Amino acid sequence: MPLSPAQVFAALNAAPPPGQASPVVGKAVVVGGSVAGLLAARVLSDYAQSVVIIERDDLQVAGERPGVPQGTQLHALLPGGLLQLERLFPGFREQALAAGAVEARPAARRTYLDGRLKVVVPDDADSLAGSRPLLEGLIRQQVLRLPNVKTVVARATGLVFDGAAVAGVRCDVDGLPGAESADLVVDAMGRSSRLSDWLEQGGWERPVTRRMTVHLNYATALFRRTEVSPDLAVVMALLSPKMSSDVAGAAFFAIEDGRWMAMMAGYGDHRPGRTAEDFVRRLREQFPPEFGEIARSEMIGDVRTYAHADSRRRDFHALARFPAGLISVGDAVASFNPVYGQGMTAAALHAACLSTYLRSDPDLSVPARAYLDMQKVVVDAAWSISTSADLALPHVEGPYPRGYRLSSWVGRQIVAATVTDVAVARRFNDVVSMREHPRTLGTPGILLRSLGANLRARR
Repeated sequence: MPLSPAQVFAALNAAPPPGQASPVVGKAVVVGGSVAGLLAARVLSDYAQSVVIIERDDLQVAGERPGVPQGTQLHALLPGGLLQLERLFPGFREQALAAGAVEARPAARRTYLDGRLKVVVPDDADSLAGSRPLLEGLIRQQVLRLPNVKTVVARATGLVFDGAAVAGVRCDVDGLPGAESADLVVDAMGRSSRLSDWLEQGGWERPVTRRMTVHLNYATALFRRTEVSPDLAVVMALLSPKMSSDVAGAAFFAIEDGRWMAMMAGYGDHRPGRTAEDFVRRLREQFPPEFGEIARSEMIGDVRTYAHADSRRRDFHALARFPAGLISVGDAVASFNPVYGQGMTAAALHAACLSTYLRSDPDLSVPARAYLDMQKVVVDAAWSISTSADLALPHVEGPYPRGYRLSSWVGRQIVAATVTDVAVARRFNDVVSMREHPRTLGTPGILLRSLGANLRARR
């Protein structure tokens, strides 16, 4: 009997890395040195004789990468992502802390919903607070130390096909055309992936691309932090449309080098916090007192803004014909509204799918259907979390799934109950941190408990 999506999700979160290298692939080529690409390369290092990462940016250079324009914005490494990184890179947590990341235990995290402080969930789900360049840089250092991994600074331009399989990647190196042969190619080109075009050019079908327009605008600013070990490392304040028409929420994290990183988000034509004056004023006036404390600190540098037009997913799993020797990972498959912080954790779970697939000693001469099926479970889970929240926004016009009105009502009851009920909040946190599948949240027991909690709160 096939596993249910919840069982697949649980298995991926419980799967250990291989005990020792067992090559089933000759040469693997990863197109893109993003977090998703680096994690895929780490997994492939255990199953391939050699791994080549093709990336336009020089991965040997530390710091921000031009290919990651959103890298200056606030990023979250959810507990589910930290769990996966610790399995791929034993000791990652300690190395990150040594590099300046800040430990965010449950007691050091605080969340407000429409101004109401949510209950603190006593569990062991730690997360890390740090900038995207810090976390990505640590992953990159670990991967590039692997003896069978090398990088090529080049621009990928297409695929090399050999009958019904992909046999390599075309690329330009210093303006000169060339190619890297491969037994397995991994598309990690992110939201702007050109794989759909390359498939069509090779005579294959394009995958359906689904989009949900959200028009998110967010701004991030850095502030001086004087506390070495702050009592609160992560504070979030979420606002529903009924509470605010121009701002969706704000958050601040303690990050490396004695800094606070604060973010503010709005939708549509609303762009809160574009200037330093507006950013500070809103922190003081529109959010709980902790945000006002941050606003009194010295701002470092300018406010950095970014716009996210839509969430999107490419349904490679649904293609009737798909070439062998090819997979996609990370944002190249699905990218979500970034306010939910799923990106790095989803990429880590894609790496878990790849590890589980390669551990089964698959036949690489046929399409990687088993991998695509596992990945679909992860994508569906993250997509449902993200889009169900997005559909509640007044400016989002769908598409609405069947039964949306009922599922939306149920979701509102559960979210409201997380403010006061520990058991509901614990299950909710497990789902949004991608340690549990969303179906584990929508049970009759959780709904009844939520209704009871909300009734008591109203009284």
